[in-house]
Amino acid sequence: MVTACVAAAGSAAAQPADYPTPAPASAPVETGALPLYGTNTPGTAANENWARYFGKDYAVRNVTRPTLTPVLPDPAKATGAAVIVAPGGAFMALSMSHEGWNVAQALADRGIAAFVLKYRLLPTPKDEAEAGKYVWAKMMEGIPDPTKQPVLTNPKATEDGLAALKMVRDHAGKWGVDPARVGMIGFSAGAMTSLQTVLAAKSGERPAFFGYIYGPQAKIDVPADASPMFDAIALDDPLFPSMGFPIAQAWLAAKRPVEIHGYQQGSHGFGLGKPNTTTTLVLDEFLAWLSMQGFLTRKTTP
Repeated sequence: MVTACVAAAGSAAAQPADYPTPAPASAPVETGALPLYGTNTPGTAANENWARYFGKDYAVRNVTRPTLTPVLPDPAKATGAAVIVAPGGAFMALSMSHEGWNVAQALADRGIAAFVLKYRLLPTPKDEAEAGKYVWAKMMEGIPDPTKQPVLTNPKATEDGLAALKMVRDHAGKWGVDPARVGMIGFSAGAMTSLQTVLAAKSGERPAFFGYIYGPQAKIDVPADASPMFDAIALDDPLFPSMGFPIAQAWLAAKRPVEIHGYQQGSHGFGLGKPNTTTTLVLDEFLAWLSMQGFLTRKTTP
């Protein structure tokens, strides 16, 4: 749980003493992972640094070769909707288990085709302990003012978000997906990647919808045809302290669909939910919202 660990002590200037050092791990088998740009995909997987948090959750750093991994539902209960899943990790790591594969499987179990996006990252030191200090310092520099969007950005992540949208739509028939119902969900830096994908996409090509899970709440300029947004964050989030929901208010002002969930507790990096808090409802609420918008209604064959 990279994002949870990174934000465990809030916005303190120094890395906390109990910051967990993950155990280096061999790269897991990423069954079905597809090079995002086909034969033109840049980078190499050889330079990736994999680790496990708390002995179970995989995370990866130094990603230069982006991939997309389909996790498809049982055809008997497939809705035709699709969600690209963007894990977080301060643009310097990806919480692949906690905010990627686990989320994708939960979506597929509910009849939604899911696609885990392993997007390109900013470089970090190879050594895990050194990387932890480096990531912490860069993250603190990247959030100088919580009332504004972070200055820490990653344009390559946005490029990969756009490419993922194109790939899913181009192969919609093969994957049993309605190209008009392809959306995104992102967590922390993944939420920022989803947001930037919405903003960077051409009019008419934006994601059909997006889940913005514990992303920065600062106001932005909203396109007239912005994708519908599901905005969820814990009100005790130490990384993005509560200041209301300016970004959602901007969506309202633009007369675009938006739903807000502010959980009393959950901290940062709760993924599919922190035990004993209402954040455990986040996926069910996201899907109920998608259903309300009509995105989960199966198409009938004439």
